[in-house]
Amino acid sequence: MSAIEELRQTIARLRGPGGCPWDQEQTHQSLTRCLIDECAELLDTIDRMDMPHMREELGDVLIQVIFHAQLAEEAGHFDLEDVAQEVNEKLVRRHPHVFGSGKLETSEQVLRQWDQIKAGEKKAKGAAPAPSLFKEMPPRLPSTMYAESVWKQIVKKGLVPDSGVDAPRVARLAAELDDASLGRMLFEIVSAAQSRSLDPEGSLRRHADALMRHVEGRVQDSPPAA
Repeated sequence: MSAIEELRQTIARLRGPGGCPWDQEQTHQSLTRCLIDECAELLDTIDRMDMPHMREELGDVLIQVIFHAQLAEEAGHFDLEDVAQEVNEKLVRRHPHVFGSGKLETSEQVLRQWDQIKAGEKKAKGAAPAPSLFKEMPPRLPSTMYAESVWKQIVKKGLVPDSGVDAPRVARLAAELDDASLGRMLFEIVSAAQSRSLDPEGSLRRHADALMRHVEGRVQDSPPAA
């Protein structure tokens, strides 16, 4: 028996008759905080490159994946095998340059192809989003990652002049930044926000959302090129 199958059976037993009262009470919703906590602890080990603890925390994240699959299996939706099969098929489908014909030379080409294939999959499912300048992003993405993604798309599409962002000021800041000074600056901003009872996470997300709407509005209002 593989270690993965043994772990799956352990979780099934914890959920089953004569199992653990706590595990038996859990739902997909009740486990969301556990998933967030375990991912945060894994990220900490990655930041420190603490390999022994990284192995442990990867296991804790794996428990969450198998636990959610077990809940779904009990409800007759899908099981762990379905999860693994679907994600494996997705990996093969989105890497035709590896598993099919044609070759790509750069990471940029790979990411562009990935986005094209993903958009085609959504369209085929009838779930294609409304046309937008910005690609769809996970709604629960942390605000700093969310803002970073928005800015990268603005730069990539050549829309900085439409953004209203002070690009020269951004360039001056970038020239002065390193990892230590960035961490210090962010910490000071968060500390100042806390002293004023402001929410830096929400404020940054709202600003990034407003920036996307502003850019889309500017582009839509621009006259077509002659």
